[in-house]
Parts: sequence; C-alpha cells; structure tokens
Amino acid sequence: MEFLYEYGLFFAKTITFVLAFAAIIALIASSAIKQGAKKGELEITDISEQLHDIEDEMNHHLLTKEQLKEKEKQEKKQAKEKEKADKAASKKQADGNEPEHESKLFVIDFNGSIDAKEVSALREEITAILLVATEKDEVFIRLESAGGMAHCYGLAASQLDRIRQAKIPLTVSVDKVAASGGYMMACVADKILSAPFAILGSIGVIAQIPNFNKILKKNDVEFEQLTAGKYKRTLTMFGENTDEGREKFVEEIEEMHELFKAHVSENRPQLDIEKVATGETWSGKKAIEVGLVDVVTTSDDYLCQANKTSKVIAVKYATKKGLAEKFSKAASLSAESFLGKLWQNNRIFPS
Repeated sequence: MEFLYEYGLFFAKTITFVLAFAAIIALIASSAIKQGAKKGELEITDISEQLHDIEDEMNHHLLTKEQLKEKEKQEKKQAKEKEKADKAASKKQADGNEPEHESKLFVIDFNGSIDAKEVSALREEITAILLVATEKDEVFIRLESAGGMAHCYGLAASQLDRIRQAKIPLTVSVDKVAASGGYMMACVADKILSAPFAILGSIGVIAQIPNFNKILKKNDVEFEQLTAGKYKRTLTMFGENTDEGREKFVEEIEEMHELFKAHVSENRPQLDIEKVATGETWSGKKAIEVGLVDVVTTSDDYLCQANKTSKVIAVKYATKKGLAEKFSKAASLSAESFLGKLWQNNRIFPS
C-alpha cells in the first residue's frame, strides 16, 4: 500500500512538471507568433523638455529664493510673448499667409551590428521624419558602428541619402566609432561631427575564411562540392582552393573597394581618396586633418547648443520583444557578465 502511495505521489509530481513545461512552451510559441504579427511603433521623446527639466532642477538647488522668483517672473513674461506670437502665427495662417516655421532637430540613434539589422528600424524612423520635416529642420544621427557586411551598410547609407534627396540638412555625430560600413553611412551627411578620441575611417574591404581541407585529408574524409557556373564558389572552407579561385576572390574584393571609394568621393569630394582609402583608421583629432570629419565635438554639446534655437525631438521605432527573445538576451547578458568577471578577477584572457 505504501508503494502505491509513493508511486501515485511520484506520478502526480511528474504530471505536474510535464504540464508546467508544456504550458511554458505554449506561452513561448504564442509570444513568438504575436511577435511576428505585431508591428513596431514610434516612440517620440521631447529632448528639449528633458533639458528644460534638468535646468529647472539644477536652478532649484543652486539659486536663492529671490533669484528663483525673478527667474519665474522672466519665464512668465516669455510665455506670454510666445503665446502672443503663436496667436499672430495662427492669424496669418487663417488669412492665408504662411506662418513662421519653428525649426526642429530630429534625433535618431543608430548602433550598427555586423549585418546592420538595425536598418529596418532606421527606414521607419526616416520615413516618419520625412512626412513632417521641412528644409528649415535638421536630422541628427548619433551613429556608432565598427562596420560589417558591405551590402547591408550600403542599404543603411541609402536610407540616409533619402534625407539628403529631400533637401533636409543631415548631420552625423560619432562619439565612439564609425569605421568601414559605419563611415560608409557617415559620409552621406552634410556635416560630420566627431568626439576627440572617436575612431573613423577604415575605408577598405576584408574577407577571411578558414580552410579545413588538410584536416579532412588527414582523417580520410572526402569533400564534394557541386556547382553550376565557373565562379559560383571561388573559395571553400572544406575543399582544396586553387590559385585561380583566389585571384577571382581578390578581384571581387578590389571591385567592392572601388565602389566604396567612389561612394565616399561622391559624398565628400574634398577628400584625397587615395590617401584615406587605405583601410587605416584615425582618431577624431586626426580625422579632421585628413578631411574625414568637419567638427570635433560631442553629440551632447551639439544638442545643447541646438536646443537654444530649435525644438529637439528624438524619434525611435521600437518593437516589443517576445518571451523567447527576452530569454535569449538574458542568457547572453549573463554569459557576458560571467566572462567579464573572469577577466577582472583571474585575467585569463590575453591583453
């Protein structure tokens, strides 16, 4: 009897575990389906308002009561003047005259990965801005990317060119790095800003591929590769590569490099392209000497200055992450944290 009781208890626990596991799988699947069906949405942030709130908070701590009262009086006066100006602008519009346009600075953040997958959000952000922006406005891109796949970054650069084609001023700011594909995007701008120690350039093309043919031969493993077309596959990871294949591969890389150089030259004709298209990188201070950037400053300084004359608005296209993606990201972050601690505590990696 005791055996049956223990067996029943074990069976109940097992069934409970299986049902719980099935429920989790169903939840993840449902979340993934919803994720695929749900489109993203625009997030609009009033940076000007944020800066104003910060200024108010600082003044509250730094100014005396008398100074605060005087400041409030000035602000009320300015508010009345603005209200009066707005009414005048509304009257002009009602009379059929064109009202004075309040300039806006639209801010976009682009942190590029190797395959520039962030371009899907970038195209939505740019489309939204182009629907409302005028030539009196400006688009400001905070760009960070060490580059990646040429065709992916070519598409990203084409998205920025949509702004130029609409004749809306475009400024790109690089606080850390815009190399290779990152600079392919940056050079489209009317003006490029760089922090003093940011890395720019790397106008070159690189391709690397391992070959395991000797290992396969050593272990008596045959590898077959069937293609239609003489240069369908020039180099392979597992077969024996030929000099003809290598020459064709290098020819393709050189062709891509020429396209890259032509793209940079078209957008920044003042550059000595042969001098900078060597694959080298430069810090912001050096980059301005060779013509890769126009101004050495940070994005923060630029936005604070722009806020004095324009309304600064950040535009972001965001999609909600599914449960499966959240689990994956959490695991990735945990692994990065673990490796970081190993590095700090044990120094097991080469410096």
